[in-house]
Amino acid sequence: MRYNAGISQPVITFDAGQTLIELDLDFLATRLGERGLSVEVAALSAAMPAAWAHYDALVAQGTGHPWRDFMAHLLQGAAVPEPTPHVEWLWEQQPTRNLFRRPIPPMLAVAQELAAAGARIAVLSNSEGRLVELLTEIAIAPMFPVIVDSGRLGIEKPDPRIFAHTLRELGSAGPPDVIPIHIGDSWSADIVGARRSGWRAIWYGRNADAVHDPEIASAHSADDVRAALRRWGAL
Repeated sequence: MRYNAGISQPVITFDAGQTLIELDLDFLATRLGERGLSVEVAALSAAMPAAWAHYDALVAQGTGHPWRDFMAHLLQGAAVPEPTPHVEWLWEQQPTRNLFRRPIPPMLAVAQELAAAGARIAVLSNSEGRLVELLTEIAIAPMFPVIVDSGRLGIEKPDPRIFAHTLRELGSAGPPDVIPIHIGDSWSADIVGARRSGWRAIWYGRNADAVHDPEIASAHSADDVRAALRRWGAL
């Protein structure tokens, strides 16, 4: 489907971490090597499920963006001794050496298809303030005319103001015949934020579960995302 310019163009925004990009374990192992630690990527990979479960539990409790807790749990699970100083060093390095840098090709393909069809697309992410630089470094930034980073804006999802800001940046006031759609992995930040803003939402990723709301779709794969977009006439 190809859309004409104007208010009929769909507006679709993507979260960044765990939606367009994910933790790069090879890069993490290399960075730990700079600290004199020899950590196998296989060990990090094996520790990931428990680390994400820990992260999810903290987010559910309202902790927000528990990066340090997640990383400490991951390194501990990979048998890194006394992980705290290494986590603090990684956090200090995060603005310029972001560990979440591995592209998720199937989701980037969805973004490309949307752009080719004439949709207005953007990245809308809770990040540390250097998301534009990161996406430029890994050659993703040119795909998205608008990249909204909460670390620069000073407003985080699920605050409806960051969704409204993104619409303005895209040149859209959200006309009633075009309901914006946000795609993300975090229920509390992405899905709750989108619905509070009057948007539709696609809950993507490992935690996505069936939801009894016609304005929310659950997706475990890029093909699931495409199916939801087609159902809403956005692709």
